[in-house]
Amino acid sequence: MTRADAFGLLLAFVARLITGAQGHWKGCPPKAEQRIYFANHQSHFDWVLIWAALPHELRATTRPIAARDYWTATPFKHWITREVFHAVYVSRTRTKDTADAEEQDPLEPLVEALSHGDSLVIFPEGTRSAKPEPQPFKSGLYHLAAQFPQVQLIPAWIHNVQRVMPKGEVVPVPILCTVTFGAPLARIDGEDKGAFLQRARAAVLAQRPVTT
Repeated sequence: MTRADAFGLLLAFVARLITGAQGHWKGCPPKAEQRIYFANHQSHFDWVLIWAALPHELRATTRPIAARDYWTATPFKHWITREVFHAVYVSRTRTKDTADAEEQDPLEPLVEALSHGDSLVIFPEGTRSAKPEPQPFKSGLYHLAAQFPQVQLIPAWIHNVQRVMPKGEVVPVPILCTVTFGAPLARIDGEDKGAFLQRARAAVLAQRPVTT
């Protein structure tokens, strides 16, 4: 077992200890199929929670999307996202004079990962939000769904994680969290981008636990 593997097991244990990291497979079973998991986004802890909620055998092929500027800012952040989570880095800003193709086309590293058979965890809002409902989805999910029609699209709702690590905080607070995975989002022939993104957002909202 490598140091990264051992650290990953430790991190999954700690994530479950702090949050419970309960995965509720409401609309689909956890299977070794290529998927794009798309969810609401409220904390830097979001993709850690999804990763910890997945069965161990699925983690090696399920890669989160990580903001390059934030997750490569220190050697430790870079190591953990690269070696433990096998993250796909994307650039949140573009520069006119850069020669880096990944910065010019943020979807290129995601397309490459999907072409290699990996599954992805993405947050179509594009940025974290403290609002109770997701912000409008950006177009990336639509383009990936169109380019990879064989990949299942699994909506997920992350509940309570904003209380574990709110925006601006660095120390997690123990709170019970859940990830609810819904049924695969069906493709509709001829559906335009706006309608697809609205339907995808509604599918994520449909997984939200009912509170009384």
